[in-house]
Amino acid sequence: MMKKITILTILAVLLVASVVTHQPADARQSVTLRLWQHQEGPFNEATQALIDAYTAQHPEVTIEVETFEYDLYLQTLQTSLPAGDEADILELFGTWVCGYSDYLAPMPDDLAASFDASQFYDAPLGGYQCDDQVYGLPQEFNVEYGAVLVNQAMFEEAGLAFPPAWENWDALISDAQQLVQENSDGQMTVAGYHFTNADAIVFSFLAGILQRGGDYWNEDQDGFQFDTEEGLASLEHLVNLVEQGVVDPVLFNDTSNWSGDAFFTGQTAIALIGPWAVAYGLDSFPDFGAFDYVALPAAGDEPIFAADSGWGMTVSERSDHQDVAWDFINFAAANADNALQWNITTGTIPALRALVEDEMYRTPLLEASPWLAGVLDELQYGRYVGEMPDRDLLFYDIIYPYVLDTLQGLMSAEDAVALMDEDANLMFED
Repeated sequence: MMKKITILTILAVLLVASVVTHQPADARQSVTLRLWQHQEGPFNEATQALIDAYTAQHPEVTIEVETFEYDLYLQTLQTSLPAGDEADILELFGTWVCGYSDYLAPMPDDLAASFDASQFYDAPLGGYQCDDQVYGLPQEFNVEYGAVLVNQAMFEEAGLAFPPAWENWDALISDAQQLVQENSDGQMTVAGYHFTNADAIVFSFLAGILQRGGDYWNEDQDGFQFDTEEGLASLEHLVNLVEQGVVDPVLFNDTSNWSGDAFFTGQTAIALIGPWAVAYGLDSFPDFGAFDYVALPAAGDEPIFAADSGWGMTVSERSDHQDVAWDFINFAAANADNALQWNITTGTIPALRALVEDEMYRTPLLEASPWLAGVLDELQYGRYVGEMPDRDLLFYDIIYPYVLDTLQGLMSAEDAVALMDEDANLMFED
């Protein structure tokens, strides 16, 4: 028998609905999110500060952090994402994001409607944009090219102007030659310009192609082209640096006198390495003297360079609270005040343009990391390196070994670009 619906029943239902609909934010159902991050003291500290600030405004939200040693984190992501065991919020290096996008939640429509992509630099945001959707937000601009570390004491001891202002590569080579030191056997003990670690070689080679008007991607962006006029010229430029005696690539490379160690132990006067290495250097060598970053000369009209997309945060598509997770990411990465504190604490370069272009933010950033002054103005020339089938395979198993072999005189530049081209494009075959 159908029950009689009374006025009192209807009123009771409406009252309950009213209470649910209009309950205050701090009385909403509690939400617990898990966040995964790689283990690195300043990064973990900076992220926890963001969590504390967010949960103070949203007491109904709890964010639990789990950290992993870097190599273990890579393995955990590779196994947990396909298995569905991942956290709600995942810290990812931007260049990995599109490879994991099948497991990630794109930016929700309400946030996407007001999202202004231009507030971020193109290079860091590029890694989080896959198939015309945004799958996370970057917190840093990962820079491996554009400016070099220079040792003030070494320049002054050699009678060279500091900081240098190189108008062209001949000027840099001249300084670097005067900064080289050798022992009594003629063996190089101090390099003038150390560019022969893996990342420096890769990004020097790619920048050289772009600055000469070429591209390492083919026209359809579904393959690489290194065996080109610009690719050969870029590699020959690196060979010329070695022939001019600014570095010995047998003694200085990724496994012998790596540039991060070599610079802070006084084994090179000029080092091509990203600003991320400064925190490591000063932590390991706190008594190191004065240094600065100085812009590199360009091979063309503009000093354009390729850049990875740096660390940022994404949301799992299997999270039960995607809206809250995305709200936290937006709070952390798109709010200038919050992003500034994260970059200062981590010693990283901002992905958010305002922190570089607005003096209100740039001033405290440079007060905390004054060596970044020579890097910030180069960010406008950064171009996202692109979505690659296997970035690490290309960089460390193909480009770096072939270029290093060429610099060490083990093969010709012509053979190296041809082999790079052939091996790199095998990645696109099924």
